[in-house]
Amino acid sequence: MKSICGANCDNCELLKSKKCEGCLVTNGCPFGKECFISNYIKIGGKENFDVFKKELISEFNSLNIPGLKVENLYPLNGSSVNLEYLLPSGKKVKFLNDDEIYLGNEIECEFSDGEINKMFGIIANTNFLLVSEYDCGGLNAEIIVYKRR
Repeated sequence: MKSICGANCDNCELLKSKKCEGCLVTNGCPFGKECFISNYIKIGGKENFDVFKKELISEFNSLNIPGLKVENLYPLNGSSVNLEYLLPSGKKVKFLNDDEIYLGNEIECEFSDGEINKMFGIIANTNFLLVSEYDCGGLNAEIIVYKRR
């Protein structure tokens, strides 16, 4: 199944489990809320969305985080990237919405030593950039940068 943004959703577990009907069927609201990506494309076209993605990639790379090089961003459902972060108080919190779509990627740190693989999780929308670092499987997640756009 194709989507408004061009992603192929055929292998998505959310679609297979019927938790998502796809954005073509729901006119850009796969989880009951309008997806900012489909809205961006409907208003400005696919070409403008591609420019927006390139700007986000540039913004991530301009953070100059050692070991992080961003080359691409993908539409991701919040429930699959909404990690828990440990606050200094000891409380664990999630910062994203499970039923929203974000642009993001998971990137292995260029300085991983082969035994312990550190990963970067990068997430963005029109309002913010989030960079976190964690062990494989999303364990021990730590926010590196949260920046309003």
